[in-house]
Amino acid sequence: MCYRTGSLRAARFTLALAILASAATAWAQAEQPEVGSGFASRPAVASAGFMAVTANPYATDAAVEILQLGGNALDAAIAAQWVLNLVEPQSSGIGGGGFLLHWDQGRRRVSAWDGRETAPRGASADFAKRPDGRLAKFSDILATGQAVGVPGLLAMLEAVHRRHGKLRWERLFRPAIRLADNGFAVSPRLHLMLRNDSLLKADAEARALYFDESGEARRIGEILRNPKLAETFRAIASAGAQALQRGDLAARIAGAVGRRGGSLTTADLEQYRPRLRSPVCGPYRQWRICGMPPPSSGGIGVLQLLGLLARVAPLPHDTAAVDSAHVFAEAGRLVYADRARYLADTDFVAVPQAALLDPAYLDKRARLIDPQRSMGVAAPGELPARITQADDDAPELPATTHVSIVDRSGNAVALTSSIESAFGSRIQVGGFLLNNQLTDFSLTPVRDGKPVANRLQPGKRPLSSMAPTLVFDRKGRLHAVLGSPGGSRIINYVARTLVTLLDGGQPATAAVSQPHLGNRNGITEVEQGRVPEQLVGELELRGHVVQRADMTSGLHLIVRVGGLWIGAVDPRREGVARGD
Repeated sequence: MCYRTGSLRAARFTLALAILASAATAWAQAEQPEVGSGFASRPAVASAGFMAVTANPYATDAAVEILQLGGNALDAAIAAQWVLNLVEPQSSGIGGGGFLLHWDQGRRRVSAWDGRETAPRGASADFAKRPDGRLAKFSDILATGQAVGVPGLLAMLEAVHRRHGKLRWERLFRPAIRLADNGFAVSPRLHLMLRNDSLLKADAEARALYFDESGEARRIGEILRNPKLAETFRAIASAGAQALQRGDLAARIAGAVGRRGGSLTTADLEQYRPRLRSPVCGPYRQWRICGMPPPSSGGIGVLQLLGLLARVAPLPHDTAAVDSAHVFAEAGRLVYADRARYLADTDFVAVPQAALLDPAYLDKRARLIDPQRSMGVAAPGELPARITQADDDAPELPATTHVSIVDRSGNAVALTSSIESAFGSRIQVGGFLLNNQLTDFSLTPVRDGKPVANRLQPGKRPLSSMAPTLVFDRKGRLHAVLGSPGGSRIINYVARTLVTLLDGGQPATAAVSQPHLGNRNGITEVEQGRVPEQLVGELELRGHVVQRADMTSGLHLIVRVGGLWIGAVDPRREGVARGD
């Protein structure tokens, strides 16, 4: 293994724009290109103290700053999230939602926090229907107020901070406010996504911020300031989540959504409450894996997939071999079939969580996997309880972010947050973008006379695949912290990383940079330009319909090796790991 060393100091934020511009140019030149044009894994970082891994260098700097001040893992994750809202606006922020797993080393307890958006009280299950009764295309409602759910990330992080935070709430905003005021260098990824987005310019506030007078995307390395977001952050630092849920900002949010055809009101914002839920934990060989419960399908999906693999393949760690690739894809078919039929917000739908992870049920499902021939489209499993539901059809697009942090005391946070598609609803208020998470509900609420579990209902939270994950060894010690963006592919990304890491004994860098492959109960997807054509051909001979695609995950992994924490970042994005 090749590790960059341990004791790294947090980079000092400078006020001099010339220095910022110079640093930005060097950073841009060093950036790895997107998947499909080739990339190399990045060296891991080793530390005996703390470790922070985020999707952007500025966010990792913010986390390290907080940790060096004596803050804990939660404090650092919150500070990093506010910076990500600023420098990675396409992926997450206070206009969206998220899920957080917290490991309290002192109490030896995992808690699961749900900050998922909710449907406004005035929203209809038929939100995707046109006036003539036909079903609208996803693209027709994507950048409209109809797609905006009640944001939950801010309220959730405030609630977790009250329970587990160490530093003052106000202190956690200073890195983001400083950057918003003084400017940050536009990254290659942000520039690329701005350049390729045809919808964001329709919002006047977003156009003025992210594009020049001729409508061209801000250049790589250009210094971008967001004083409106700095103002918003100052208000939240002082007043907490109330600054977004009540008063002038809430009125502006509701007004902007209403003008674009949505039903979100100030009452919806004020009434939002995060949920503290019980984590979904289960065994995988000698390990204990913990993830998020519904309304995320991530925890159950990852545990189901791993449970099926453990029953079919003794050690499926050679992910480049056709036998392992075939079994992984077939297991995925079964997992995603169950996901579409049974999983949704448990406040509205009876989700058979225990039955889906019951060993006898997994035994039965695993017997459906033929080691030599694909089963094609899998049917959902038959459960003891009679559940009359139809299958979900929500697309869940891949624009999300993930933060993994461990502090000096061994506390840990895995936080996955999102505004759904890139740039969300393309509605900007107060310097931040609002989500389009209502498109994560089934566009068809009833099918063949049966209700879809993940249909929209007022106050309901849409199904997600976000999978922040904690791994514990047989002695109950924290072993790994991970998660990824990637829409509904997240379950495959996280499970495949765990298989490589835990079964294959591969280093962290190999686990996060290996070629992607998986199945969501349809075609077998392989990462464009990275999976050998021989493997593709062998899968096709076994009955797989294979599709090559860019699969831009953003895996952020921390794993214990001896007495060190090893941080690894996915080379497909701009993540950075730092420790001390």
